[in-house]
Amino acid sequence: MLMPKRVKYRKLQKGRMGGKATRGSSIAFGEYGLQAAECGWITSRQIEAARVAMTRHVKRGGRIWIRIFPHKSITKKPAETRMGKGKGAPEGWVAVVKPGSVLYEMEGVSKEVAKEAFRLASHKLSIATKFLSREISDEN
Repeated sequence: MLMPKRVKYRKLQKGRMGGKATRGSSIAFGEYGLQAAECGWITSRQIEAARVAMTRHVKRGGRIWIRIFPHKSITKKPAETRMGKGKGAPEGWVAVVKPGSVLYEMEGVSKEVAKEAFRLASHKLSIATKFLSREISDEN
């Protein structure tokens, strides 16, 4: 699973998820992409599960890019603990996703295979997504 190698101050605040993504909102590497349609947190486990679903469907053909990374730590206090005594220990890592940001990209496969692979991957994620494709124009 994805997580930062080293973090100095781990216990981050929740923050707010307003607005649309300004960066990382267009296809940069592959031919097809999976774009977020709403905001939310995507855990490192969800990122990995979606990646496995895609690579299994394309039968290790083509090439896949993961465009998001879980930088934010999520803390949790133990069960049956009284209030107070500080913030809980880090439990997992999430990527903050805004609408419009590209989550995954793919190339080297047909459009139908890519669409089905992204459909399977979107079922593993906790947010609504949509399929993108780069229109290749022949200018000769």
